[in-house]
Amino acid sequence: MVKGFPRGWMVTYRRLGLAIIAGAGLWLAALVAVADERPLLLVMGDSLSAAYGIEQQEGWVSLLEARLDGKARVVNASISGETSSGGASRLPELLGQLEPDIVLLELGGNDGLRGLPPGQFRNNLASMIEASLDAEAEVLLLGIDIPPNYGQAYRDAFTGVYFELAEAYEIALVPFLLEGVALEAGLMQSDGIHPTAAAQPRILDNVWPELAPLLEESGLALADDSRPVR
Repeated sequence: MVKGFPRGWMVTYRRLGLAIIAGAGLWLAALVAVADERPLLLVMGDSLSAAYGIEQQEGWVSLLEARLDGKARVVNASISGETSSGGASRLPELLGQLEPDIVLLELGGNDGLRGLPPGQFRNNLASMIEASLDAEAEVLLLGIDIPPNYGQAYRDAFTGVYFELAEAYEIALVPFLLEGVALEAGLMQSDGIHPTAAAQPRILDNVWPELAPLLEESGLALADDSRPVR
């Protein structure tokens, strides 16, 4: 016991100190909870969303995060080489862990390049849409096209999956993620498949008009002149 202080006073001060620490902890926890109330966007994609061949911060998902300026959280779960089957197997756990408000599904390119039957591709994508909707998340479907050398019949059947699912589940759709990018000089890497860094703002331009209404529905106030960062 400190000289000059009764024992009861020391106990009182100790309890007061613990109460202050506990109160500070609750305050910090409350701040975290408030921060976590920001809308959370989960991007499930392949190399087109994983910034393949360019710096991570140059990819359209990073540009989207910069555009949102901390008003919403963005988790990019995209993996180069990912297929609709792989995405379908990973998504349920991510939905449970993150509880996203919006799920952006950008898959199919690798399925198409491997000649996956459109029906199988549809089933994989449908399971992801249903899982997201069951988790009370809005869904934005990002469509992709495949090279014409795969045959027009297969190409039509494959790209038609996006339109069919968007209509069936009444979800937002970007028909072609690489609109104004594919086949444009300087906007595609030498492999002819992956966009360059210069193309990323244009990709975000393609996504934003369909994404903005979903963000507003989730409670995010957007400026009237909102436009993707260039």
